[in-house]
Amino acid sequence: MSGAREIVLLGPQRLKPTLSAALKQSKVKGSVAVVTAGWEEREGEDRELAEHVGMEIRNLSIYQRVEDIFERDGELFEAMRGRHNTMRKIQTYYRLQLAHALESARELLGRSDGESEFLDPARADAIRAVRQLDADHLKRITEVHAEFDAKWTPGDREHVAHHRNAIASEMSACQALCIAGGHVAILLNRMRLMDVIGLAPKVPIFAWSAGAMVLGERVVLFHDSPPQGAGDAEVLECGFGLCKDVVALPHASRRLRLEDKTRVELFARRFGPAKCIALDELSQVAYSNGALKPEVGTQCLTADGLLKELSAA
Repeated sequence: MSGAREIVLLGPQRLKPTLSAALKQSKVKGSVAVVTAGWEEREGEDRELAEHVGMEIRNLSIYQRVEDIFERDGELFEAMRGRHNTMRKIQTYYRLQLAHALESARELLGRSDGESEFLDPARADAIRAVRQLDADHLKRITEVHAEFDAKWTPGDREHVAHHRNAIASEMSACQALCIAGGHVAILLNRMRLMDVIGLAPKVPIFAWSAGAMVLGERVVLFHDSPPQGAGDAEVLECGFGLCKDVVALPHASRRLRLEDKTRVELFARRFGPAKCIALDELSQVAYSNGALKPEVGTQCLTADGLLKELSAA
């Protein structure tokens, strides 16, 4: 398969699976590689997925491979734990700054008693402040990863190299890569350590839920009404960057107050020009070389505070 890699982002697959149809639409035949690391200890429970797909699947066992590495390479395990603690502290202080900036932006966007001549520039400034916080945070996280990789060069370590070679061998016989959801941070970090994207041949990628989130340039956590916390969307990490200018929002209708124009407008303007795509059930959008090709009914958040059908671009 030559040319630009095709990536297909899907809605949640648990209740209304569409992966099989998407694979057929892309004319995928033969074996497919599967990443279910976000399921953690349930990684191997892929029988239902295999039955739905109706073709041979090769589970790359990313979660279990990393567990094996941690058992055999205690030094690397401690280094990765140290990196995790560093990033957690960075996230804590970013979240504190972000709460104040978002409160200001929401208040200004929600006001209707001011003159637009003065209110509009104030709104733009408030959103710009949020965007700057996001950018600075992502820069710090990127630097942490770069320092870690330079010091520890994971790919040169015996047990990491062993598992990467095994993954490359598995994927060489596959015609597609499927990335499931689950715990997004675990999925992202373990795929990164195993260099799954780097080892994958240029075959189509099909991803849903957390799997879709990690393929963008940044991973955004979001929930307007969580059981605890303020409900502020936050940038967690840099993603794999395969889908430029895309923010994937799985379960958007359940996690976001899409009827709240102020919150929708702020979200869209904050992450623009990226398309904030609502990946609800039956949603689907193909991405190739910067072009989007959505299925009918797939929606995105807009800067006027509305949800509208995503058009091809």
